[in-house]
Amino acid sequence: MKFAAVLFDCDGVIVDSEGMTRDMLRDELAAYGLAVPAERMDALFIGGTMHRVFETARDMGATLPAGWVDDFYDRLYARLARGTPLIPGIEGVLDALDAAGIPYAVGSNGTMRKMRVTLGQHPALLDRLRGRIFSGQALGCPKPDPGLYLHAAAALGAEPRRTVVIEDSAPGCRAAARAGMRCFGYAPDGDGAALAAEGATVFRSMTRLPDLL
Repeated sequence: MKFAAVLFDCDGVIVDSEGMTRDMLRDELAAYGLAVPAERMDALFIGGTMHRVFETARDMGATLPAGWVDDFYDRLYARLARGTPLIPGIEGVLDALDAAGIPYAVGSNGTMRKMRVTLGQHPALLDRLRGRIFSGQALGCPKPDPGLYLHAAAALGAEPRRTVVIEDSAPGCRAAARAGMRCFGYAPDGDGAALAAEGATVFRSMTRLPDLL
């Protein structure tokens, strides 16, 4: 492996939370007068922050109340706490990186509270990541701002040009490109065209990632 460090998104890359979030968000927006086709959810809302979702949905006609973001987060975290599995193959990827002596970290647009809920269900994995979990919201630079990934790389002592990012959303891939980092786009469903359009190398199974790296 030629990279100095690997940075992982969390939702949809380490934990399989995107489907639950997408379904809950689609139902929520419909209840407030905005019906969004399932095939448009990712392009419009996935990969950003809930504050951005709130602003976009309101601009599109949703009648979301002022306190909606915090309320939705509370209900989403309760749902995720009932069971959020790991992405198949992710532990094998971390094993390969450990064997190669390559450090890694997590850079997510999710809150630290959300990652405690999801990653906390997998204590062995959480132990591997302690001190190397970063939130774009907490840092004030959510994706597609490159600041989150630049901060994570600096924490690992890695130069951006020798750092690779693993992402599953277009905003995340854009953040990696803006940070000057190589990006691999995980697309287990669909063609991954939105990720490729941001410069990512698309792959469809985590079991393939160690060979790609």
